[in-house]
Amino acid sequence: MTNFSTTYLQEAVELIKQLSSETTEQMAKGLAKVREQGGRLFFLGVGGSAGNCSHAVNDFRKICGFEAYAPTDNVSELTARTNDEGWDSVFAGWLKDSKIRKEDGVFILSVGGGNLEKNVSPNLVKAIEVAKGAGAQIFGVVGKDGGYTAKSSDTVLIIPTINQNHITPHTEAFQGVIWHLLVSHPLLKQSETKWESTK
Repeated sequence: MTNFSTTYLQEAVELIKQLSSETTEQMAKGLAKVREQGGRLFFLGVGGSAGNCSHAVNDFRKICGFEAYAPTDNVSELTARTNDEGWDSVFAGWLKDSKIRKEDGVFILSVGGGNLEKNVSPNLVKAIEVAKGAGAQIFGVVGKDGGYTAKSSDTVLIIPTINQNHITPHTEAFQGVIWHLLVSHPLLKQSETKWESTK
């Protein structure tokens, strides 16, 4: 009988086999277009995905030369908007005040992808609606069925479900795999990372 660690890692191996390289290539091309036209890149996520957004912002700025932001990095504004306007609209309001435009991109990192009927990440749903209204490109790396993000994005990668009990940890872990793939992609990478440049 295999132990838990072996089983979990085997699930990760199977997950990698099912990932769509065609989708990641399409995503790289779309992101390159955002940068070429002078657009900004806004990362949106909650919970563990919010932490991933912060890390992704660093990488897309430093390695790929994007003007990138995540509203969850500013706790003062985030909590003020939550307190004054409500959690559902925090990202939508932030995008409006950032004057989102058609040249920009919105990158959703989420397990559920947003679902108004189930009251799952309604703030992502409303933000996507604002972004679409502005004509911005929408990208996503999500889990399960992808929710509203999968239905509404220009390019979305759904992390396959290998084990129903591990949807969240696998999705949040592989968000990191995918954005690191993207910032390493020849279409996007502009600066060498420190350890790779140290001989």
